[in-house]
Amino acid sequence: MPMDTKSQICTVDGVQEPLPPKRFRSMREIMKVAEQVVIRDDDYYNQVMCVECGSGDRDEQLLLCDKCDRGYHMVCVKPIVVRVPMGHWYCPNCADYRPRVQSMQRKRRTSTLVYRKKNRRLLPYNPSKDIDQRLQQMTSLASALTSLNLAFSNDLTYPPGMAPESANRADLENGKMQVLSKRDMETYKQCRAMAKRGEYPPLLVVFDHYQGYTVEANGAIKDMTLIAEYTGDVDYIKNREKDDSDSMMTLLLATDQDKSLVICPDKRGNISRFISGINNHKPECRKKINVKCLRFNVEGACRILLVATRDIKKGERLYYDYNGYEHKYPTQFFV
Repeated sequence: MPMDTKSQICTVDGVQEPLPPKRFRSMREIMKVAEQVVIRDDDYYNQVMCVECGSGDRDEQLLLCDKCDRGYHMVCVKPIVVRVPMGHWYCPNCADYRPRVQSMQRKRRTSTLVYRKKNRRLLPYNPSKDIDQRLQQMTSLASALTSLNLAFSNDLTYPPGMAPESANRADLENGKMQVLSKRDMETYKQCRAMAKRGEYPPLLVVFDHYQGYTVEANGAIKDMTLIAEYTGDVDYIKNREKDDSDSMMTLLLATDQDKSLVICPDKRGNISRFISGINNHKPECRKKINVKCLRFNVEGACRILLVATRDIKKGERLYYDYNGYEHKYPTQFFV
């Protein structure tokens, strides 16, 4: 089959016919537009820090964006990532990016830095088995509540004159709220059932002359353990703008600011009321964080769960960052 390559004409049985259109590009054409393959060395991934908190600790929770290669802790992203994603993962800044073909970028990462193909789920707390130890824990909480003239409540409450229960709608959240998964819902309900039986997490409320009331572990607590739910009276944020309480917690950040809600444990609350916040103006204080406040959509309503971010030893005090969402709370005077 003679072929005239210049005119793209071929001769078949003495008859000249035009060639059919090309179905594939030549390698030369492909190389002109191909992106350069990027190969990272191991040192690069060993030095990755979380964009949100600036820490490279807890590398087993550190996700790498498949576009920009920046690191984010699972609990630092908003909305938070409860379990390790399957396949590609993109950070909030790259969320709109979708590759047209499977990425050709090769990334050599250490086994602990790459988001591992395993399911991470919330774990139920393990209450103390010793009756005397459990009694000591409950007595410490009761004493702290009594000293502050607070009533015990292990659930959100909606007193008259404040926000009604119907106002607690997770679908009003600006930017959507993480939905509690089916498996984590089972853990949540298991913990609530244990609390109703009088079985609480192994925690002691202790008084410190510098920090006031604070909470320490009275037994070992594993990473990802659901420690408690933040409870108290629910009110509109607009009603509390001049409130100087140091324990209010944002429950709902609505698109319509007038519908935003806050939890106020100034009359009712549980042990979460006494967990200490860190001074996030000092880098060394961030290392003390072992608990994270996570907001979830639980059956359509907003809930705040306190979850261990690493293994906590007996006798270790519990700390979290008050500025997990708004970054406005003045913590520079915290011890």
